[in-house]
Amino acid sequence: MKKNIAYLSTIIVIFSFYSCEKVIDLPLKTSPSQIVIQGNVYDQAEPDTIKISRSVKFSESNVYPVVTEAEVMISSNTGESEILTEIAPGIYITSKLQGIPGSTYTLTVVTGGETYTASSTMPAAVNIDTVYLKNGIDYASNKDVHIKFQDPANVTNYYRVVEFINNVRLSLFDVDDDKLSDGTTIDHRINVTDTTYKTGDKIDVWLESVDKNAYAYFSTARTVDRNSSTPANPVSNLNNGALGYFNACSVRKIMMIVP
Repeated sequence: MKKNIAYLSTIIVIFSFYSCEKVIDLPLKTSPSQIVIQGNVYDQAEPDTIKISRSVKFSESNVYPVVTEAEVMISSNTGESEILTEIAPGIYITSKLQGIPGSTYTLTVVTGGETYTASSTMPAAVNIDTVYLKNGIDYASNKDVHIKFQDPANVTNYYRVVEFINNVRLSLFDVDDDKLSDGTTIDHRINVTDTTYKTGDKIDVWLESVDKNAYAYFSTARTVDRNSSTPANPVSNLNNGALGYFNACSVRKIMMIVP
């Protein structure tokens, strides 16, 4: 019974997480609808999730049609494989798969007579040393959340940082790499604007170690999100014209309560 309750709680968290996920619009009014696949495999003992929907034209409302009854499978180069279960329209989860750093995972989605695939190799985890608040860079009254972590030396590392406030995931694409900081202690300011923290707020931060292709997606998605003067669709690691990403990553988490 306890296991069932814990599993149900995890599913509720998944719904909360994906209700904040961002789908990138195509920039052209005449662009046809395309399949959008978003999903992660973590090195954690909890279900992994793949969300499948379709893009909409620029002129249409922000209601993204979900893709139901797709065949979704995740396999690894070590021989593991699992067919995912659709627990809600367009949301597919694993029940037993747990990512292992160093392994390569392949996502296969079959729907509408088309097959879409993507592969991602899970890097080793990097621990977070500390999380703290610091005066904002504009010296305003608002404070920024920072994390510090030790970057492994002589290894190319790519990171995505995810922040939750009171269990609500912030809508952002926050990435970093060690191009100029290999082997050093990285002090990363989480890139959030117009956010005011109140005493008692619970802040959770995830440090995801991602591969190069996933980093390329999150990095270009961040450019689109900032209304770049030269916007472009995020670089996807999915084939066959699909939008979105498949991200096999290790993750470490830290929490603080705002004093």
